Amino acid sequence: MEVLRRDKRAVILTALLRTGQQTPFYLFTTYVLTYATTVLGLGRTMVLNFVMIQSLISLGTIPLFGHLSDIFGRRKITAIGCFVMMVFPFAYFSLLDTKNLFLVFLAIALALPLHDLQYGPQAAFISESFAGSRRYSGASLGYQLASITAGGPAPLIAVWLYRTYGTSMAIATYVALTALVSLICVMFLRDRTGHLDSQ
Repeated sequence: MEVLRRDKRAVILTALLRTGQQTPFYLFTTYVLTYATTVLGLGRTMVLNFVMIQSLISLGTIPLFGHLSDIFGRRKITAIGCFVMMVFPFAYFSLLDTKNLFLVFLAIALALPLHDLQYGPQAAFISESFAGSRRYSGASLGYQLASITAGGPAPLIAVWLYRTYGTSMAIATYVALTALVSLICVMFLRDRTGHLDSQ
């Protein structure tokens, strides 16, 4: 209650900050299985293996981009990630739609590592938005609200967009717009990189 009373703005901004990260995460790890098998006609096991490989690569890129945000600032790395996610979805679906196995693998393998430009700095960026006495509650609220508003509905929205418009570019546009939402929030959140180190 104290967080909602004193940090409502930060809770909303941190939840919206995750919109451009949560949406592609669920599309790159969950929806792609449906899209690749039902629309592209590819084997489920093969696509699942591609997704597992991208996850293994992501194990390295999450801490890498978190570390880079320690050096260059949360805002800068996250903003770069937002810009990348405003462009990459169009390349991603274009590569998938070729049905060329190498290009499909390339699209999937690159997806999460590029997404991690936003995800790597997020834990620090969000937690640093709240005072110490309210940090855990505030960060938890901001973090988990995005799972409800952005992450969970993303595959359902993607299915609806494809059925409605008949093109993967509608889904790419959706992802790009969510990245724009996150970019706007990046501009409104204070970058406190290193600010808490001396406390």
